[in-house]
Amino acid sequence: MAHPNPNISENRPVIRQLDDSAINRIAAGEVVERPASAVKELVENAIDAGARQITVEYADGGKTLIRVTDDGCGIAAVDLALALSRHATSKIDGTDLLNIHTFGFRGEALPSLGAVGRLTICSRVAGQDGAEISVNGGVTGPVRPAALNGGTVVTLRDLFFATPARLKFLRTDRAEAQAISDIIKRLAMAEPFVRFTLRDVSGDGPGREVFRADAEQGDMFAALHGRLAQVLGREFAENTLAIDAEREGLHLTGYAALPTYSRGSAVTQYLFVNGRPVRDKLLVGALRGAYFDLLSRDRHPAAALFVDCDPKLVDVNVHPAKSEVRFRDPGLARGLIVSGLRHALADAGHRASTTVANATLGAMRPEQPSGRVYQMDRPSLGARTTAYQTQAPEPGFAETAGMWGRVETPPQYEAGGADFQTHDTQTHDAHTSGAEPAPDFPLGTARGQVHENYIIAQTATGMVIVDQHAAHERLVYEKLKRQMAENGVAAQALLIPEIVDLSASDCARLLEVADELARFGLGIEPFGGSAIAVRETPAILGTVDAKAMVLDILDELADQNESNTLQARIEAILSRVACHGSIRSGRWMRGEEMNALLREMEATPHSGQCNHGRPTYVELKLSDIERLFGRT
Repeated sequence: MAHPNPNISENRPVIRQLDDSAINRIAAGEVVERPASAVKELVENAIDAGARQITVEYADGGKTLIRVTDDGCGIAAVDLALALSRHATSKIDGTDLLNIHTFGFRGEALPSLGAVGRLTICSRVAGQDGAEISVNGGVTGPVRPAALNGGTVVTLRDLFFATPARLKFLRTDRAEAQAISDIIKRLAMAEPFVRFTLRDVSGDGPGREVFRADAEQGDMFAALHGRLAQVLGREFAENTLAIDAEREGLHLTGYAALPTYSRGSAVTQYLFVNGRPVRDKLLVGALRGAYFDLLSRDRHPAAALFVDCDPKLVDVNVHPAKSEVRFRDPGLARGLIVSGLRHALADAGHRASTTVANATLGAMRPEQPSGRVYQMDRPSLGARTTAYQTQAPEPGFAETAGMWGRVETPPQYEAGGADFQTHDTQTHDAHTSGAEPAPDFPLGTARGQVHENYIIAQTATGMVIVDQHAAHERLVYEKLKRQMAENGVAAQALLIPEIVDLSASDCARLLEVADELARFGLGIEPFGGSAIAVRETPAILGTVDAKAMVLDILDELADQNESNTLQARIEAILSRVACHGSIRSGRWMRGEEMNALLREMEATPHSGQCNHGRPTYVELKLSDIERLFGRT
C-alpha cells in the first residue's frame, strides 16, 4: 500500500518569510552546538577586539552561566543594538570575503546566542560612558547606562532555555566543562601574548580557578614555547623540536614532539591556520605522513603546528564552526608540513625524549632505610676490614664476568695486578698531570656490556644504556631505505595482468596517483571503461593479492586523500630484513664494536628510536643517579 508523502498536503505550499527570531534560533543550531561553542565565539570576539587579558567564568558546565570579561577596545553605546542584529559585524566590510584577518566575520554569534539564551552585554569604549543591553530569547531590551572601567563583559545565562529540546542533547556538566577547557587551551596556544583565566563558579562559593596562562614575553618562538609548557606541560615542551619552514607563501612554525614521545591517540595534535584552531583532514594526514616510518600504526605523534599565509590562499568559510579550511593549493600545504617535519626530525639525529630516562628512574627504587643504628652497635673499622678481606675473592671481580656481564678494561690497566687503590691513584695522577681527557661524544664511550644485550657507555654528564639489537636494527633499516630511494623498487611483471573493476570515480582517483605508485613498483593502466589492469607488483613483496592491495589503496585515498599502504608494506619488509640482519641479542661485542655502534648512531638520523618507535637508548644524568643514592 502506497503511503502519502507527509511533505505534500492537499493545499498548495506557500512560501513565507521567517521572522528574525526563528532565523536566529536556526542559526544558533549551526553556530552554537554546546556551551563550549558559545565560549569559543565570545573569546574569539574578545581577541578580535585586541584584548590582552581574558577571563572566562562558567557554572554547571556552562549551561546556567557563561561570562567572558576582556580589556579590549569595547563597543560604543550607539552600536550595542546593532551588534545584536544578524550579519552586523565590524570585522569586514563585505567587499572582499577572502581577505579575512580576524576570527569572526559573519556577525551571527551574538544574535544567535541571544535567541536561545539570556544575553547581556556591558561595554565601555575609552573616553565614553559604559552601556549595557540585554536580550532574552530573541527579545531585545533598551540600552542602559552601566558602570565599567573598560573593555567588555558578556554574560550568557540559561543557554537553550528558548529551545529546551537542545538541552536534552547536552552531556554531563563535567563533560561540558572539559570541552570549555579544551577550547580555552587551544585559543591560549594561538595567542601566547594574551593572558587567559578560566574559572568554575558553580554553586554559592567564590569558585575555583581551573586554568590560567599568563602572557608570555620575548619573540614568537620563545613565547610559544613558554605557552605550550603552560598548557601542555613542561614535559611536552622539553621533548619537542622547533619547526620553521617556508615554501611559496606558506610559513610553517610550531613544535613537534620526538617520535619516542608518542601517544596512544591523537589528542595532543593541535593545528592552526592563520592563528585559527582547525581540525582538518589534510593537515592531520600530513602530520601522520611525516611520522609514517618512525611510529607504529597504533601510536600517534604530538605536535602544535601553525600554518601562516596570505588569507587569500585559504578559505575559512567552508564550515559553520570555521573548524575546517580549504587551501588553494592543498599539495603545497601538505608538502610543506611533511618536508618541514622530516627535516627537523632528521636534524634531531639520535636524540630521544627525556621521558625515557624519567621512566627508567621511576622504575628504580632505592633500598628502604632500616631502623637507626647507633654508634655503639656499629662494627669497628678493624672488624669491617677483616670481613671485606675475607669476602673478597683473590682475582677481584673477574670470575663474575661470565655470569653477569663484562667490563672493558682501559688500556692503561691491561697489565693487571693493580688493586683498587692503585687504580684510583693512577686515575688521580692522570687527571692531575694534565693528561688529555677522553673525547666528549654525545653517546659517550663504551665501558661494558650487560647480559650480552645492553651497552653501558659513559658520557661527560652521566651514562647511557643502549639496546644493541634495537639500535643496530634502526641503522640497518635506514641504510636499506637509502638504498631503495637511490635505486628504486624493483618491479616484477605479472604473466597475466589482473583486471580490477571499479567505479568511474575510483578509477579516476587511482589513475591520478599512478606515477607515484609506479615508484614503489606497482604498475597500473586503464583497461577500458572503469576497469584498470595491474601489470606489475613490487618484487620485494613476492606473491600479492593485487586486487586487495588496490582496494586498500582506494580506501586510504578516500579517507586521507593520500595512500601509504604500498609504502607501508614495502617498508615492513625492509624492517623485517633489518631485524634479521642486525646484531642479535646475546652476542658478545668487543669494545671497538660497541664504540663503532655508538658513533654510527650519532651520525644516523632517527637512531634514537627503533623501527616501532621504541627508544634505542636511555640516558641518565649524573645528577639523577646521585639523587637515587641520596647524594644531593
